[in-house]
Amino acid sequence: MDQIERIDTVKDYNTWLGVETLHPLVSVINFDEISAVQHCRRYMGVYAVFLKNIKCSDITYGCQPYDYDNGTLIFVAPGQVYGIDNNGIMTKPSGYGLIFNMDLLVGTHLGDSISDYSFFSYQVREALHLSKKERNAIMDCLRKITVEINQNIDKHSKTLIVSNIELLLNYCVRFYDRQFITRTHVNSDIVVRFKALLDDYFKTEKTQLLGLPTVAYCAEKLNLSTTYFGDLIKMETGSTALDLLQSTIIEEAKLRIFEGNKSIREIAHQLGFKYQQHFTHFFKQKTGVTPNDFRHQN
Repeated sequence: MDQIERIDTVKDYNTWLGVETLHPLVSVINFDEISAVQHCRRYMGVYAVFLKNIKCSDITYGCQPYDYDNGTLIFVAPGQVYGIDNNGIMTKPSGYGLIFNMDLLVGTHLGDSISDYSFFSYQVREALHLSKKERNAIMDCLRKITVEINQNIDKHSKTLIVSNIELLLNYCVRFYDRQFITRTHVNSDIVVRFKALLDDYFKTEKTQLLGLPTVAYCAEKLNLSTTYFGDLIKMETGSTALDLLQSTIIEEAKLRIFEGNKSIREIAHQLGFKYQQHFTHFFKQKTGVTPNDFRHQN
């Protein structure tokens, strides 16, 4: 089993890299200035944004090449396990890291909104790939944070540091929107596969084994994190993945009710509902009428 080490504080991370801790709650690291390190999987108790100097021109996303290759941003939130075990081999990283503790955000606007930045829940393969202009914007934020870290801490330090972290994250929201748009051909394929997955789910009666389909199940089958999958579907269709899933359940229910040769109880069971009353409540909530009323009206 791979060894998992703990990084609970900014100082823990700096100590692993062998760099000085200038601020107890935040650190900007230039990986090109440090020696080779031994990687392993780490439990992260801090937030981290890694700018990797990776040229992605020859790497594919599905069957498509990555669109931009001026660096890759990876996001890690507290409670996640990040990294790889490379069997003790020393490697030389390249790029930058922004590490900050949740305590830095207490009492700030970012502290209240940090959970809204959904890309902290994305998987590594769902990273953000930057254009040259986008990279420059990120680097400008990192430089400003670095300047503040190197100043003597005063009453303005926290405000200025957190403001620049928030600016960086807001840039990332914009850049991810661009990435979703520029990959519309890939995203459209995922939407088609999502709908086909749901059709297959009901045709093969997986409901009898697994119950109602869930967003998490669909994301896993499409090899995506639940959060990234949800954001992609919302960007591509304007509806949430849950809304589309529930609409599919309703349409499937209507078809089976139209057949008229099965009881509502049987239909509820076939769709994956454990109890008929749950199906009746769900159907009425979505259509305004009960399944029986719908059958009589049609």
